Amino acid sequence: MTLRNLTLLASALLAAPALARADDWPQWMGPKRDNVWRETGIVEKFPKGGPKVLWRTPVAGGYAGPSVSGGLVFVTDYVTAADVKIPNFDRKEFSGTERVMCLDQKTGKEKWKHEYPVKYAISYPSGPRCTPTAHDGKVYTLGAEGNLFCFNAETGKIAWEKELKKEYKTKSALWGYAAHPLVDGKNLVTLVGGEGSHVVAFNLETGKEVWKAGTQSEQGYSPVLITEAGGKRQMIVASPKAVYSLDPETGKQYWTTPFVADSGCVVMTPVRAGEHLFVGAYHGKNLLLKLTADKPGAEVVWRDKKGHGMSPVNVQPFLQDGVLYGYDDEGGMIAAELPSGKRLWTGTGPVGGEEAKGSDTAFTVKNGDRFFFFAETGSLAIGKLTPKGYAEIDRTKLLEPTNNAFGRKVVWCAPAFADKKMYVRNDKEIICVDLAAK
Repeated sequence: MTLRNLTLLASALLAAPALARADDWPQWMGPKRDNVWRETGIVEKFPKGGPKVLWRTPVAGGYAGPSVSGGLVFVTDYVTAADVKIPNFDRKEFSGTERVMCLDQKTGKEKWKHEYPVKYAISYPSGPRCTPTAHDGKVYTLGAEGNLFCFNAETGKIAWEKELKKEYKTKSALWGYAAHPLVDGKNLVTLVGGEGSHVVAFNLETGKEVWKAGTQSEQGYSPVLITEAGGKRQMIVASPKAVYSLDPETGKQYWTTPFVADSGCVVMTPVRAGEHLFVGAYHGKNLLLKLTADKPGAEVVWRDKKGHGMSPVNVQPFLQDGVLYGYDDEGGMIAAELPSGKRLWTGTGPVGGEEAKGSDTAFTVKNGDRFFFFAETGSLAIGKLTPKGYAEIDRTKLLEPTNNAFGRKVVWCAPAFADKKMYVRNDKEIICVDLAAK
């Protein structure tokens, strides 16, 4: 090829429009762990008869959402012959098998599967809770009873594995291991439990313990937050008895503040709002901290202030323009200003119905200037959240609720959004739904 032809080819490549990159959804809450779906060209309203379901693949029980990375879909479930629909808050032993499955993103066909026997002794024993985390050719999974794995994402070969309860001499919390592990640099960080090991960082490649920190009565369920304040990167941990800060590199504690969560139930990841940090927990517990600017530290602004903020259980709240939107454990969607904590409105939101039921659930993901909500009813809604209220644009039914809670049928599983599609499951199937604008 002549120099002139090479020059023309290079010019043509530079002039050609860049191909739109299809985003992955490699972990809980998406690529940046913020529940924002950044792809464009997504439907404004659903087509008549609803969006097209591109594939359906059978699965068993579980609350764990899928993740999508590198053309693969990862999902976990629990296979048992027992009837696991027991009363809320009860513990009862069940024998079964947890599974990690890898599916082809385009077809839903199984590429590999790993199975291992697990005895459950937790409440809500339908299956795993934690979304698989895909990173750099590996996928990390955490089962409901503390089985932690690192797999080769393409082949399913186990790189390393841990039985957290056995290794750290601890036990499962009432609702099992439910805090989604986080990749931070060369480490995988997760709640473990036990003496001095509330939080543990493992080397991504080897599984070797890098550091451990904290002692709590039990694990709790809150995934950690990485943020910068006081001139330092900090790892914020919301636990059943305290909110505390660690150095993410060493596990050294920077500061701690008492915060007692009823039944050990703090589920949400702490939310950063400017110089403030908000945490809500079961039965109206709430805490607003002001992070110090000159060094790592925190001051209590208000704690357990009745009628302020919210107490999220199933749904991570979303902060937008200084207003926090989320579902409260007592029922209903709430909009609350931060840092005042003042509630601007309450309602049923995308769950719908005439009144709130308690632990209402609609997983909330922002796309452009609107939101997609996957509700516990099995419906997907498009709507807007403003300080004045929830405004619905459209909705469609996608899945049947296959689980139960508080006497009603529910599907409690966070979806994944990738390649202009939605991936979501109940206790019978996982489906891929086309959401591309036509």
